[in-house]
Amino acid sequence: MTRIFLTGFMGAGKTTLGKALAKARGLSFIDLDQYIEGRYMKSVSQLFAQLGEDGFRQIENRLLREAGQFEDVIIATGGSTPLAEGNMDFMLANGQTLYLQCEKSTLLRRLRIAKGKRPLIAGKSDTELEAFIESETARREPYYLKSEFICPGDRLETRDQIDETIEYVIGLLNL
Repeated sequence: MTRIFLTGFMGAGKTTLGKALAKARGLSFIDLDQYIEGRYMKSVSQLFAQLGEDGFRQIENRLLREAGQFEDVIIATGGSTPLAEGNMDFMLANGQTLYLQCEKSTLLRRLRIAKGKRPLIAGKSDTELEAFIESETARREPYYLKSEFICPGDRLETRDQIDETIEYVIGLLNL
């Protein structure tokens, strides 16, 4: 039975790596945000607008525990998922945890493109986005660093880079 939880900041490449790794190893893949959207038939942005961040986090915590019982699965968590009370302990107790760590410049470049899809950064100027990344990575990293394994996430731009990262993770997690 394989269960892997991917953690890291938004834009770190958890979904990109998770999908490719699941395919390479014949595992199921769950993006927690997409799982939530499928269950509630609303986008994360709509849920944030309707329920506020606290309401969304309650749903996220519950569905993490649900998905975290599946077998032979890779789960890409939301960037804030490990911060909620008990979530990191749950992941550590129920599978392998991998922190996809990125340089702040990589996150800034990736998130500039995706601002409209992410409620926490929607409407931020580049300066505001850079300050957000700086402050939030400092706040979140202690939680991410509780993961059993750390993998660089900066090299997920091309098929070759993704393949190299998959090989690294396969060796790291002994898959």
